[in-house]
Amino acid sequence: MSELATLNSTGRIATLTLNRPEARNSLSLDLLAALHRRIDELERSSNVSVLSITGEGKAFCAGMDLKAVLSDPTLPHKLLSSLADLCLRIRRLPMVTVAKVNGAAIGGGCGLATVCDLAITHADSKMGFPEVDLGVCPAVVAPWLVRKIGPGRARQILLSGGLMSGQQAFDIGIVNVVVPTRGDLDAAATETSERLAKGGPNALRATKALLNDLDHSLDEDLGKRAAALSAQVLSTPEAQEMLRKKLSESRS
Repeated sequence: MSELATLNSTGRIATLTLNRPEARNSLSLDLLAALHRRIDELERSSNVSVLSITGEGKAFCAGMDLKAVLSDPTLPHKLLSSLADLCLRIRRLPMVTVAKVNGAAIGGGCGLATVCDLAITHADSKMGFPEVDLGVCPAVVAPWLVRKIGPGRARQILLSGGLMSGQQAFDIGIVNVVVPTRGDLDAAATETSERLAKGGPNALRATKALLNDLDHSLDEDLGKRAAALSAQVLSTPEAQEMLRKKLSESRS
């Protein structure tokens, strides 16, 4: 079995890849556990200044594994708690993180892109937070979106649900760099990472730590409360019915 999350380094730049392309890199407990193991390695690294996070295949991350969530009533809290912890750990990493959004970034997947220091995608990628459309509360991703684009815009996006294009995500501030086509993404992402890696390692770490303090990024209690709230809503009959309908539609 191939690794569900791979980590490769070239000089001061590392790449963390979600490697579950057959499921559009949707977040299962196994994939989250693999990502946590890679974060363990990154926390021990002293020579990486920039981390690029991307997805194998056509999608960046399609969000929660709905099939798994519906098959096990104990899974939502475990999955959401693991995702909340992962977001916090990514933000806490001393290196600059860049989400290379190669394709669909939905729900928790868009949250992973938002928690990174910077995000880059192509104009036609699909991004967004459709949780309310599925009867789910986007509590885990909400704090990161508020920090990224401000409370007013975050309120509009999270309450409206739906998806947006990569260009729209750039226009509203979720994405920092947008390129015309998917074919342009690799070169642009490499250029961005290499430019960042030219910064002084100590200066980058100190600046990121200061920014985390300024926007209160490392509030562990908030993450735990958000995971509990989202799991509570997810366990309701309303959410279960809407998720089953969505899963049925995706199969047809």
